[in-house]
Amino acid sequence: MNHEQIQEVLEQLKNGTISEYHVSKEDFLHFRSVIVKREDFKHFRGIAQRGGHVIYHYLDSPRS
Repeated sequence: MNHEQIQEVLEQLKNGTISEYHVSKEDFLHFRSVIVKREDFKHFRGIAQRGGHVIYHYLDSPRS
């Protein structure tokens, strides 16, 4: 996954086009490096899954 693809997925989560996105173990570090640079970083919630995969959701209110 490249930077532009990740930004597109994050925008789709934010806009509600998709409700969740599954990130593979192999893509996690790159995905996270992009997401932490966003101003709305605290609106994204990642839920770790067995095997190192993560499911991301976008929250209406930022997490604390």
